[in-house]
Amino acid sequence: MKRIKVRKWRRLKYFVGFFLALFFIAGQPAEFGRENNFFQGYLIPRPVIRVGLLVGLKQATIRASSGMKVYEINREYRLLAEDVEEVVIRVEKENLTEKFLLLIAQTNDQQEAELIAADLSQKLPGQVTVEEKVEAGSKVYKLKYGEFFTRGQALESIKTLEKLGYHDVWIIRDFVTLPDPGHIWLLIDHKMVSFNKEAELYFIPSFPESFLSLNDRSYRGILQLKNTGKGLALINILNLEDYLKGVVPLEMSPQTFNALEALKAQAVAARTYALKNLGRHRNLGFDLTDTQSTQVYGGLSAELPLSNRAVEETAGEVIMYKNELINALYTSTCGGQTEDAEKVFSGLPVPYLQSVSCSYEKQPEWGVETNRSYPGVKIRQADVRTQVFPLLAFNIVEWNSPEDFFDLPAGGREIFNWLQNVENFRKMDGGKPAVELPELSTVNFIELARALVDFLGWHDRTRLLLFREEIDFLLKGQPEHRELKEADRRALAYLLQSGIFPAYLHEDNFFRPVTRAEAAFILKKSLGWLEDFYQQGTFLAKKGEALEILENGKTRLIELSSEPYLLRTMVDGTYPAKRLILLGGEKIRWLEKDGRAVLLEVIYPADTNVLDRNSRYYRWNVRVSREELEKNVRRYYPQVGRLVDLNVLQRGKSGRVISLQIIGDKDSAVVQGLKVRWVLNLKDTLFSIDREFDSSGQLSHFIFSGRGWGHGVGLCQVGAYGMAVAGATYREILTHYYRHVKIEKIY
Repeated sequence: MKRIKVRKWRRLKYFVGFFLALFFIAGQPAEFGRENNFFQGYLIPRPVIRVGLLVGLKQATIRASSGMKVYEINREYRLLAEDVEEVVIRVEKENLTEKFLLLIAQTNDQQEAELIAADLSQKLPGQVTVEEKVEAGSKVYKLKYGEFFTRGQALESIKTLEKLGYHDVWIIRDFVTLPDPGHIWLLIDHKMVSFNKEAELYFIPSFPESFLSLNDRSYRGILQLKNTGKGLALINILNLEDYLKGVVPLEMSPQTFNALEALKAQAVAARTYALKNLGRHRNLGFDLTDTQSTQVYGGLSAELPLSNRAVEETAGEVIMYKNELINALYTSTCGGQTEDAEKVFSGLPVPYLQSVSCSYEKQPEWGVETNRSYPGVKIRQADVRTQVFPLLAFNIVEWNSPEDFFDLPAGGREIFNWLQNVENFRKMDGGKPAVELPELSTVNFIELARALVDFLGWHDRTRLLLFREEIDFLLKGQPEHRELKEADRRALAYLLQSGIFPAYLHEDNFFRPVTRAEAAFILKKSLGWLEDFYQQGTFLAKKGEALEILENGKTRLIELSSEPYLLRTMVDGTYPAKRLILLGGEKIRWLEKDGRAVLLEVIYPADTNVLDRNSRYYRWNVRVSREELEKNVRRYYPQVGRLVDLNVLQRGKSGRVISLQIIGDKDSAVVQGLKVRWVLNLKDTLFSIDREFDSSGQLSHFIFSGRGWGHGVGLCQVGAYGMAVAGATYREILTHYYRHVKIEKIY
């Protein structure tokens, strides 16, 4: 059988220097005293870091943005492929006995077959081959493509061929004899190649500006496949500064903590930590992992412009204590105070990792005031002023000074004017309210329902979205409803069912006059689109009479109207305010009219001035049954038996539990430091303990009331953001959380 292969010609460069081979084999972590490393012409500036992405690899896919080279380093050094778009790696525990190919087409014309193969080879990764066969006494030329581990991979390539106009593609299964189990299999541009598991493979971008992707996550630098004591590992080798660009946004998201100085502090801390811990996993052939066990790293896919800027503006800067790199630990939320390192991690005291208050002496305060009078707006003694403030701020509802204004019945002309103001504010799909409404001295709920449905154009809703049985059910509390017109019954039922009319109207009298408070409240609920006019951001500072805010990642100033409506939102609700105090970092909402904020709502975090107050983990509560907690405890201390109680033996300077006695019915155990958090499965070790007992007096639940998230040592990330918003520089942030240190540029 004769096989003809039509190849896509490529320029191949085989200049391989002896010193490169030595470098690949040695594979030592870089020193930052030298300038560059070259990997077959691919430059990686020093310092270089090796990050373990996958350990114990079974299968992975590497893709290149614009081609890659694949090298093998074993007893010899060789270029396996050049200008490759995709490589699939697979490790087989057992012998692989079959592979899959695609039969694209077949023809009796050899020239036609070769022309088609040549054309497709230009459009597909890998080669299309022409295979000559004799069938029924005639020569047939079959176009075949690829080698695939699975039928699923072959099906994916069929989709590509269908886009090129080939719709009758067949999958062919072929039996193969392959080497012993445990080998590494590479599918390079759909061609299978086998390697001994001791081989080292390098995947290098073909061009300096291109990048590689591992399982659809992109990375700068190059990738190395290496056998380790824990199985095959895929390692990302790259410049340290490029590495940090994939760390900072995952450790401190610029989308949440959009303050450059805080991100710069994080960048310097992460750089220091990385350099201090180079070689931490040298027995596995890399320095750090990409997980929380060292630093979270997401590669090029994680990068964001602001965090990249933070890395670039602090390039080469590290934190030093007595001319040595510090171990720059950091925690998410310290809960108001960090802890001494030795109390959490044991060992000797670390002078620069001591307990500090998460506060800032230069913390500014800004005030926003209004002289506006607020009306009383109550429905059945419930204060609904905050719900109708948007109508007042936009002058949709106009009111005068009498205190009982909203307690009195609403007139037809009044409601007509409110609806007219809505029409002027935003054109509606419906139309004007019923012409007879202005003539009414008072308006009942039936007339109000009719006017709203007419004005808002909701006739289709009332006709199509209600069944007759529902109408009878919704209005059954008032038998008089059967005397109403069908359109009025539908309007009432729809507004009740949708929650626009208050629920108490099920039992109330539809024919009584509507108060102004009720009419305004109902109008606001019917205009749900008013929520779309709210703008949201983060308050940063007050500049003169304007507010500096962060909105959609950009800083801007907003002017306040002369007498804005002010709202204070706390955990227990939203309240009108005459004066608001802001420290920076608060979430705010506002309504603008004619370029000025006519309503400002401040969503306050915990009522405190500590810097990490904006974290959702500033305070937390966990209620867990004795049985559930016992399951977790017995994973660590099975000898204690049935959990009886917990006893705090010692606390650190921050109040964190640093020694805890676990009392069981068979034995007890003492837990120290960070392990307390693991054993109890809590967010932090800064907590108090309460207990609940059942009707028989037996302990049933533990209640942990705590603060913070993490180990509580070193830089508080949310606190760093708080300092940055308050005006601190990254150097001030770092020297606040790390004591007696210096920030130095070492390269």
